[in-house]
Amino acid sequence: MKIAMLAPIAWRTPPRHYGPWELVTSLLTEALVARGVDVTLFATQDSVTTARLAGVVPRGYEEDPAIDAKVWEFAHLSHLFARAAEFDLIHNQADFPAHAFAPLVDTPMVTTIHGFSSERILPMYQPFQDRVHYVAISDADRHPALRYAATIHHGIPLDDFTFDATGSDDLLFFGRMHPDKGAAEAIAVAQATGRRLNLYGIIQDHGYFERAVQPHLDDRIVYHGPVGGEARIRALGSARALLHLIHFDEPFGLSVIEAMACGTPVIAIRRGSMPELIDDGTTGLLLSSAEEAVVAVDRAAAIDRAACRAAVEARFSVEAMADRYIALYRRILDG
Repeated sequence: MKIAMLAPIAWRTPPRHYGPWELVTSLLTEALVARGVDVTLFATQDSVTTARLAGVVPRGYEEDPAIDAKVWEFAHLSHLFARAAEFDLIHNQADFPAHAFAPLVDTPMVTTIHGFSSERILPMYQPFQDRVHYVAISDADRHPALRYAATIHHGIPLDDFTFDATGSDDLLFFGRMHPDKGAAEAIAVAQATGRRLNLYGIIQDHGYFERAVQPHLDDRIVYHGPVGGEARIRALGSARALLHLIHFDEPFGLSVIEAMACGTPVIAIRRGSMPELIDDGTTGLLLSSAEEAVVAVDRAAAIDRAACRAAVEARFSVEAMADRYIALYRRILDG
């Protein structure tokens, strides 16, 4: 089985710090290679992989302002589709632009839909659903106007996430600085409970950060910026709870399962995929509003951290994700 894996080009694959689509693409690619699948990864030239790397884009356009996103995305797509006949299947992780090329080649194609940004993108999905096999990353993110080949949850490499049996009394926010992700609400909870809050993530909305986050920073409410490597694992594990007080229907939420893998329960708004990821009362607490989180912080102390880890081991390993994709590839190729 020869697979062409199409990565996004906003960031390197895998990303140095932020880049959830690139991260999932990397995790799946490496797991497929480990299972003996012949994978060519189409990604930025500075990407790191055990697969064959095929790249024309020097660096991610979010990392290098000299990279024009539109120009290089078309070059990236052209590079893959010119070689489409070399592969048994194309796996697109880079959203809808690749669909424009799908009718021009005979190679079967899978698109993992990493979440719908708005209804306006449907014209690049609906007309292609007889040609492209769509994968949802959660049942919650399935759009009623589309047919899906499967729902496949993301997986993580469990060995990379050290279990912390004790955590701490601190609270944790891990995500983009954007109104959707609820950093301001996490700060309000920390202030109401008198607990330290560690915030990690890129600043996506600078106005929001300057207005709703920065004025509250002090020796207890601390913004650390984006984080990677061992520091990231320590951050995810050394907390009483991850506050995930979102304002949108999140399609998945990698930080949620990463925190649970480290033993940290998650306090989340019951929206989007959260009920699929969190077992209420066992691996976290699902709330109707951010105001409920103040009381939930004390309740989180009773959650068994080992149960959080066990749930991720059972349901969200990268090996399980790879097995499900291989089964889907075979089903498509067998007709």
